[in-house]
Amino acid sequence: MNQMASKRSKPPVDRRKAPTFEMAVLLCPHQGKAENIAAAYGLFVPEYEIIREQHVAAFRAMAEAFNGALNERATAMHFQRVAAALVGSAVGAGNFYSDRLLEARTATARAADGGSDEHGTPIGLESKAQRAREFAADIAMQAFALLAAAHGAVDAYKEITGEDWKPYEAPAETGVEKKAAAAQIGAFED
Repeated sequence: MNQMASKRSKPPVDRRKAPTFEMAVLLCPHQGKAENIAAAYGLFVPEYEIIREQHVAAFRAMAEAFNGALNERATAMHFQRVAAALVGSAVGAGNFYSDRLLEARTATARAADGGSDEHGTPIGLESKAQRAREFAADIAMQAFALLAAAHGAVDAYKEITGEDWKPYEAPAETGVEKKAAAAQIGAFED
């Protein structure tokens, strides 16, 4: 296999785990990469800090809107879920970007090796490899913007709750708890 086609820009991330902000950072382009991609493809670089700050402000406004209607625990649970949605969106966009980048690299390598995908492309029209590269570049900008939104959500969560955001993990049941649960549910049987 061609080296260019098998090369990945980021280490693989286990997609079965609950999305974390660290996963999003690994999968999405960083500022320098976003700037390089935008310059190469004539794209607009999303304003990371503005997006991040606006999401912090949105969380603050949501917290103020509750006006004491939620206790501390309910507030933490609500904002944990909202932040999880934004982090999950960034991780999803980062995964999609990684997949599109791999496709673009594969198509480019195939075209460079004289692959059949590029033969017969009329002059003046984009090749399949060119379209794949441009699509990956567009997705990179989206992933970068969604990373900024997730960053704002994580920062706001800490501001509102005083704790670092982390994905929800259900407590593991022990063998004793499983037996007790089975006995309790068995009480409902005839």
